[in-house]
Amino acid sequence: MTTVPAEPTGRLSDAWRFCVGTGRIELALRRDYQDSLALIQREIGFRHLRGHGLLSDGMGVYRPYDHEGCRRTHHSFTYMDQVVDALLTAGVRPFVELGFMPADLASGSRTVFWWQANVTPPRSHREWAGLVRSTLAHLVERYGLDEVRTWPVEVWNEPNLPDFWQDADEGAYHRLYEVTAHTAKEVDAGLQVGGPAISPGADDWLERFAEFTEHRDVPVDFVSKHAYTSGPAQHVPFGVHQTLAPASGLLDQFATPRALLKGTRLAGLPVHITEFNSSYRPDNPIHDTAFHAAYLAPVLAHGGDLADSFSYWTFSDMFEETGVPTSLFHGGFGLLTHRQIRKPTYHLYAFMARMGPDLLARGDDHLVTRHHDGRITVLAWAPVDPTGETPGPDRHALRLSLPVVAREVFVRRSTVDDEHGNAYTAWRHMGSPRSPRAGQLDILHEAAEPARSHRRLTAPEGRAELDLTLSRHEITLVELTPVTDETPPWWDERRLLGGAAP
Repeated sequence: MTTVPAEPTGRLSDAWRFCVGTGRIELALRRDYQDSLALIQREIGFRHLRGHGLLSDGMGVYRPYDHEGCRRTHHSFTYMDQVVDALLTAGVRPFVELGFMPADLASGSRTVFWWQANVTPPRSHREWAGLVRSTLAHLVERYGLDEVRTWPVEVWNEPNLPDFWQDADEGAYHRLYEVTAHTAKEVDAGLQVGGPAISPGADDWLERFAEFTEHRDVPVDFVSKHAYTSGPAQHVPFGVHQTLAPASGLLDQFATPRALLKGTRLAGLPVHITEFNSSYRPDNPIHDTAFHAAYLAPVLAHGGDLADSFSYWTFSDMFEETGVPTSLFHGGFGLLTHRQIRKPTYHLYAFMARMGPDLLARGDDHLVTRHHDGRITVLAWAPVDPTGETPGPDRHALRLSLPVVAREVFVRRSTVDDEHGNAYTAWRHMGSPRSPRAGQLDILHEAAEPARSHRRLTAPEGRAELDLTLSRHEITLVELTPVTDETPPWWDERRLLGGAAP
């Protein structure tokens, strides 16, 4: 039995909710995407959204032309305005990622992704600065300086990887960052600019980034990096499989920037993990499983101790890095295709959104909070084996003694596991249909809802003893609400079938 203290130990960090990722930002022009974004904002409520390709050709911002024998440049913000308007309407602000390179401004033709994002440096840093200046100034003019100052501006994406920055040229990235950061500050000194947005395994870039920006007196308002725990991709048709390291490896990666940057000019700056997940691949089916939610639960519970934000990559299944999705299930929260079929990881985030602000206890398998009205919320999860060598334990027991403010409490439990709150399992049982029919979609939609149960607990001396048995890969949310009994004095359950009064 674990005794949960009556007094809070602090505030529950909501760093998990600061930002969420998407694929290319151009997808926000789609109606189904906007519907999905509205849903996650209604049930979870992220504060920022980060996606690729704000300056890529699909957004049509950089528009060179010839007139009277001279090459000129027009910056068009039609799509950008529609995207930002859609985000703000949904109640989420941009986390602005500046990239990729417009083809007409690029120094080369190397691209990445199915949608061909150009990953080469600009052929003219002067024109790149003009593009950045015009873009940020337009955002300030349209949305207001006070608003845009709250939007972090990140320079590029994973420049340490040749796939995302030509030859992973560190010096060329430093030059790009320097030009971009100074340009942003010319627009307004209060704009937040940062980087270097590196992928796992390149932490030495952080130290050299600190040295470069200090030596050159380059502005940096935050430090960003990414965190994943997946091994090399093992390709199968239209998908991949990957080994996973323990989820604690994500927490270790979250902690790296602050540890490495101690004593540097960047020490103490906000740290944003602008992408994190088990796998970076949208076509890895691990994202669809109950295992995945239980695997990430301790990361959401503890990650706020180590970083100012950590952004799940990604909320939307319409992703397209490896092509148009070929399956009902594909990479994100399971929200976009086929009438909003949720996934277990989505429910993990929705459960976190229902936790209280006051942190009472936190352990390897549970998180306990209190709301201002006295309600107690418990998030619990079963341990998993990330190696795949075992399925994990069939059952996991947890006993908590909880402080409550009434002699009786109403207990509501919401459960997600391999069989509940899991449309993927139901889809597999029905034969993995490529295009589910209307009746099948109804079943999948129903199967995606968590299982719920209700009961009442007595709480003598202000303590409720909660016994939980979790199934394999289960995450569960338990909400305890004080009971005010309003049963009329003449009510007698024993008389429901017309029996005489005792």
